[in-house]
Amino acid sequence: MKVSSAAVPVLSILPEASLGLGSTQLCCAALQATSLRNQVLYPTSAAYNESVASYFAVNVQLDPTCIVQPHSTEDVSLIVSTLTQTGETQCPFAVRSGGHTTWPGAADIGQGVTIDLSMMNSTTYHKDKGVASIQPGARWQAVYKALDPYGVTVPGGRGGPVGVGGFLIGGGNTFYTARVGFACDNIENFEVVLASGSIVNANRTSHPDLYKALKGGSINFGVVTKYDLKTLPHDMLWGGLVVYDNSTTARQLSAAVNFTNNIHNDPYASWIGMWEYSSTTGQNIIADALEYTKPVAFAPAFHEFTSIPNTTDTMRFATIYNLTQELVQAAGYRDVFTTGTYKNDVKVLRKAIDLHNNNIEKAKAHVKSDYWAMDTIIQPWPKLFAQHSVEKGGNVLGLERFDENLIQILFDYSWDDARDDDLFIGLGQSILEEVGEYAKSIGAHNEYIYLNYADKSQNPLKGYGEENVEFISRVAKQYDPDGVFQCLFKFAAQSTRIAVEPIMKPARAVSTRSELARSNRSPLGALPPILSTPPAVSRASGRPGFGPDDG
Repeated sequence: MKVSSAAVPVLSILPEASLGLGSTQLCCAALQATSLRNQVLYPTSAAYNESVASYFAVNVQLDPTCIVQPHSTEDVSLIVSTLTQTGETQCPFAVRSGGHTTWPGAADIGQGVTIDLSMMNSTTYHKDKGVASIQPGARWQAVYKALDPYGVTVPGGRGGPVGVGGFLIGGGNTFYTARVGFACDNIENFEVVLASGSIVNANRTSHPDLYKALKGGSINFGVVTKYDLKTLPHDMLWGGLVVYDNSTTARQLSAAVNFTNNIHNDPYASWIGMWEYSSTTGQNIIADALEYTKPVAFAPAFHEFTSIPNTTDTMRFATIYNLTQELVQAAGYRDVFTTGTYKNDVKVLRKAIDLHNNNIEKAKAHVKSDYWAMDTIIQPWPKLFAQHSVEKGGNVLGLERFDENLIQILFDYSWDDARDDDLFIGLGQSILEEVGEYAKSIGAHNEYIYLNYADKSQNPLKGYGEENVEFISRVAKQYDPDGVFQCLFKFAAQSTRIAVEPIMKPARAVSTRSELARSNRSPLGALPPILSTPPAVSRASGRPGFGPDDG
């Protein structure tokens, strides 16, 4: 275990002129007084505004008191040490890797310090170990591009611009999950900066409890500064998008259920089904993302889908880098995600699509946005996924306790006018509630919630099961006994936090730039613990970059 030699309390040595500053300004001044002074950004700088504007969804772009951009693990250690050793001054902070999480406060903060890891973005291949060392600020498209010359890849995000950090500690569903388990199951080592500023490596032999907890346990333990992922041989894949008329829904849903039940017979096959409405075209279509992780065209596993007449397709042989450029949504809109998991039952899927169609009509009647889109996205979660996880030592997702094939549904709405926030957030939450109630009525509901798609009003860690929640809490208390990452770290909802009796009750900033401009009220409010009742109203966002990062 090591710690940055420069990590010492600095508030006591700040100039007297600084003493009139507000508490969060003092925290920024403390960082300014370290060797990182040139990496601390303020709202008057172009770099600050570039960082804020680079978040995927407009409605998550908050204005922190300052942003600090570390270039190394030692920098992160110094930052965390400085922010947690400031005496009576509270220094709330957030951590951002790719900035693709889609609700305000998940990877940014309105009153405090944002630690922006985007400058830590390298990928290094170690041929002798069959491992790629990847820093948290990298985007998956850059990772795939860096590894391609070596003929290898890693199981990672399916949308190129998605960030590495949050995707991995949230589990990570990939094109390769049916072959090798979730992305987190393929991590050989985590390099982690703890709340004390100490730097540790967590793997099978060193800190094995932390190693397991990080595989799905999110940001409850420290800041991961490097991921060592096991590589896979990489040849060309076969894949692309196939677009269908909405009238083929019944055949699509039947094919989806059969594909999910038979994926163990051909784990090279990956399918994502998207029911999509766009105001630009005025059309309600179906798009299938079909990927086969070796260069074989029209594999029998896809037969039920490929036998349905389509309107167009982009199927081809391509690299994973090329294919993940296709599954990308344009940034710069307001977004909401809600997600649920269910038994693989065609009746649940039919109900979800019926409600999807109804929601489109409801939106048409009230929408003010020039552009808006509504997607219902279906993905298989067969028990095969969890079997691989167990074989590789386990994670904390808890899926191995379900002896049945599951299906995961994501409701993903985007729009461009803030006046429609309540409309689309309400529709996203109501469709999830209605599908959930119907699934319960036919015995097809499942408590698991995929963290990387969860709305901030949801509670994915609770869905990991009581045993895993207790384990995560125990590990968090061991490695972060003062509850820094449940307290000073402003992960502004219960969706990823675990209660470990933090030393203080923090406030949180949830107002975006546009909201602050319209209101003179304080943006601060109380932060609920992980297992408390979810708030009645959420502010979330997203659309499939397929595994948005949450860090």
